[in-house]
Amino acid sequence: MQVKFGTDGWRAIIAQDFTFDNLKLVTLAAADYFLDHPFRANGVCVGYDTRFMSSEFAAYTAGILSSCGLRVFLSDGFVPSPAVSLYCREMRLAGGIMITASHNPPAYNGFKIKASYGGSALPETIALIEKNLAAVNPQRPAAPRNRLIEKTDIRSTYLNHIKQHINLDLIRNSQLTITHNAMFGAGQNIITRLLGKSAVTCYHCSLNPGFMEINPEPIPRYIGDFIDFFTESRTDAAIISDGDADRIGMLDENGSFVDSHKLFAIILKYLAEEKKQTGEVAKTYALTDIIDRICRKNNLALHLLPVGFKHVSKLMTTRDILMGGEESGGIGVTSYLPERDGIFIGLLMLEIMATKKQALSALVEELFNEYGSFYYDRIDLHTGERQKKAVIAQVTGGNLGSVGGQKVTGFDDLDGYKYHFEGGWLLIRPSGTEPVLRLYCEADSPEKVETVLHFAAGLA
Repeated sequence: MQVKFGTDGWRAIIAQDFTFDNLKLVTLAAADYFLDHPFRANGVCVGYDTRFMSSEFAAYTAGILSSCGLRVFLSDGFVPSPAVSLYCREMRLAGGIMITASHNPPAYNGFKIKASYGGSALPETIALIEKNLAAVNPQRPAAPRNRLIEKTDIRSTYLNHIKQHINLDLIRNSQLTITHNAMFGAGQNIITRLLGKSAVTCYHCSLNPGFMEINPEPIPRYIGDFIDFFTESRTDAAIISDGDADRIGMLDENGSFVDSHKLFAIILKYLAEEKKQTGEVAKTYALTDIIDRICRKNNLALHLLPVGFKHVSKLMTTRDILMGGEESGGIGVTSYLPERDGIFIGLLMLEIMATKKQALSALVEELFNEYGSFYYDRIDLHTGERQKKAVIAQVTGGNLGSVGGQKVTGFDDLDGYKYHFEGGWLLIRPSGTEPVLRLYCEADSPEKVETVLHFAAGLA
C-alpha cells in the first residue's frame, strides 16, 4: 500500500489501509524528520480525537517515536487538533502528530503532522517526510522506550491560551446563550468549561465513534436533526465544530446556517474596520470573493492559495498575515495561532456579537448591505476513477463556454478548474482527502447556485 498525503495529512479506511503496520512506516518517516529538527532534544507531542481506535493508534505512534530516541508528550485524553499545534509552539517541540481523520466518514482515521511554530506542516515538510517514507525499511526495529513517553495534559494549555485571547467576561456579561454541536468530536465540553454550564447547551457531546453514520463536518447536509433541536433550545447562536474541532459552522438565532465564508468575512471586516488592525490576508481557492472586496476597501494585500490550510500556515509564519482561511470551515487569526481553530473562531464570533450588541443574523445583514449578497453551496460527487477523469477532461483548459446557462467570463486552474461568470463562479476539483469530486459554486442568488451546481453534476 502506498501512503498518500493529501491536503491535510494521510487518511485511510481503518483496517483496510489505516493499519498498525502502515502507521509504523508513516511514523518512522516522520521521526526521521523530527530527528533532524533543531528542537529534537525537546521532543514531540501526540494527540488524538474521538474516532474508533484513535487512542490506541496514538499510543502506538508514541511508542514508535520513542523507539527512535525522541521524547514524547502523549495527550492524556482526546484533544482538538489546534491544541496539539499550540503545545508544539509553547514547548518548542520538533513537531507533533495528531491522530484524526477530521471530517471524513466514520470508517476513516488519519495522521496529521504539526510543525514547531504551531500550525500545519508546510508542503515542503510533507515532501521530505514522503521522501523518508519511500526509504523506510518495514523490518526496522521499533521497540517502545516507555521512559521517554510522558502522559500530558495538553488540553489545559489550550484552554489557558483561549482565555488569554478571548474576552470571556464580556461574553458572559452579555448573557448570550449558546448551543454547541460537537458532532461527537474532540471539541466537546471545551466551550462549556470556558463559558459555564448555564450559558451552553450541548448536543452530540458524547463518545460515539460511529458519528451516527454521518460525516462530522459542520455543513448543512449533516446537521438537519441539530437544526430541529436548536430551534427548540431557543439559544442565541450555535457553534458547530468538526471531528477534531479545527473547523466551524454556525447557526444564527433563527436557525439559519452561517457558513465559513460569511464568518471569515465578518471577522475580517471587524478586525480591519472596527479594530483598525492591518496586515495581509490569505484565502484558499474556494473561499468567497467578498474577501477580495473587503481587502480592496481596506487596502489589505490578498494572497490566493491552493486548497489546504498548510498553504495558509506557511504565509502566516513568513509574512505579516492578519488572518487566513479556507472554504471548508478552517479559519485562523495569526495573533492567536498560525492555525485554524473552530472553537476559537466560534468564541471570537460571540465576542463580536457581544461587543457590537448585535445578533448573528444582523452581522450577516450588515455584511450584505455593505458588500453585496452572496450565496454558496458545494456538492461532493462520489465517482469512480474513470468517471472522474471523464469530467476533468471536459472542464480542463477552459473548454466550457457557459455553465448552467451563465456565460463564462474567465477561467483559471490554480487548484482545480474555476469558471467565472457574471455574479459568481464554479469550481470543479478532485478532493485531496476523500475519493470524491467536489463541485463548488458562489453566486449572487441561491437559484443561480442551484442551477450551476445541477449543471456541473450533470457532467458526470
